[in-house]
Amino acid sequence: MIYGIAILAFSFLLGQWMGVLLGHWIGIDSNVGGVGFAMIILILTKEGFQRKGWFKPELEYGVDFWGKLYIPVVVAMAASLNVKAAITSGSLAIAAGAIPVFICFAVFPYLNKALKTS
Repeated sequence: MIYGIAILAFSFLLGQWMGVLLGHWIGIDSNVGGVGFAMIILILTKEGFQRKGWFKPELEYGVDFWGKLYIPVVVAMAASLNVKAAITSGSLAIAAGAIPVFICFAVFPYLNKALKTS
């Protein structure tokens, strides 16, 4: 089960850094969309590894397992923090939180199309 935790940790840390960077960029002292960025990075990394043939079956199973745990646990923890920060920071934080959502909506159709062709 531990096979994929490095990919998950990399995705989480990079996503959190991007969320903090986005918050700093728009003038908010908070993480904005870090969990969303992390999920996008995890999905793109997994797909990239599969296309290059770097995934062994146990690694793929580990990433799937940890990804399924990551979604409910980390998203629930981050959601409570993001809501508190958004309420105290005002409507700009709420608007900035929508950016990763729109990025997801923009990226997933291309991923879906790319997966159907491969």
